[in-house]
Amino acid sequence: MQTHWVQAQLQKHFPDRTFEVETMSTQGDKILDVALSKIGDKGLFTKELETGMLNQEIDLAVHSLKDLPTNLPEGLVLGVVTERENPADALVVHPKHQDKQLETLPAGAVIGTSSLRRLAQLRHHYPHLAFKDVRGNLNTRLAKLDAGEYDALILAAAGLQRLDMAARIHQLIPPEISLHAVGQGALGIECRAEDQEVLDLLKALEHLPTAQRCYAERAFLRDLEGGCQVPIGVNTEIVDDRLTLTGIVASIDGQQIVRGAVTGAATEAEQLGTLLANDLRAKGATKILAEIFAEIQRP
Repeated sequence: MQTHWVQAQLQKHFPDRTFEVETMSTQGDKILDVALSKIGDKGLFTKELETGMLNQEIDLAVHSLKDLPTNLPEGLVLGVVTERENPADALVVHPKHQDKQLETLPAGAVIGTSSLRRLAQLRHHYPHLAFKDVRGNLNTRLAKLDAGEYDALILAAAGLQRLDMAARIHQLIPPEISLHAVGQGALGIECRAEDQEVLDLLKALEHLPTAQRCYAERAFLRDLEGGCQVPIGVNTEIVDDRLTLTGIVASIDGQQIVRGAVTGAATEAEQLGTLLANDLRAKGATKILAEIFAEIQRP
């Protein structure tokens, strides 16, 4: 859906050009019986696409920006960031819980999520709930929910909106409860660094405020040396050209959380990300992350 949206946008801006879609599967699409955090996230949803670009088989790749590593292979760049959908996490409930919110679900209710970030934050706020891994595409996850395997799911609101499933959103989870993933809700289009023709075409799709917010978030994640499967959450907003970045690092059990925020010129987005990363390191983030990596790597 995301790729075809990009194709349609490029076609609208450049009606005399042809934009063909080449469908490819990635490791993350194929391995569905192992928790994402146990597979490792270095190019989990991107490696095959990046190989195709470096081999001149394809010219660009459309990613959910939250899945794109902050350090790209030599020769590839993040060409453009498109306008962001709502980056919030969303609660989707089984029909029997239509009268409930996240905070009123009964003790022991089973919540499905494949994200350690969501897991850590929700465990911190709602230790009485039970959490269970869930994999597969959106339709598969929703089918498991409706079949009664889960009482509720936590999903990205943006994915539900893009697939015309916004009606399934029961509650948008506020940032006070769950900060979203780096880049969540935005699309990142990757291409070859020297392909100026493609880079020029992609400029038509850039949304500067989204790009500035996401560059700050990605710098924060990169400087903490975290990956998209680590419990690192963010929230960004721009008001009067001033960007505020809020971030957390949490232990998987939700018992330890360090949090901070910085504000500065939106034009200095990456510097703000680095500044916040340094602040959270000083508050204990390095120790928490070391413990998380050790736990993830444990057989």
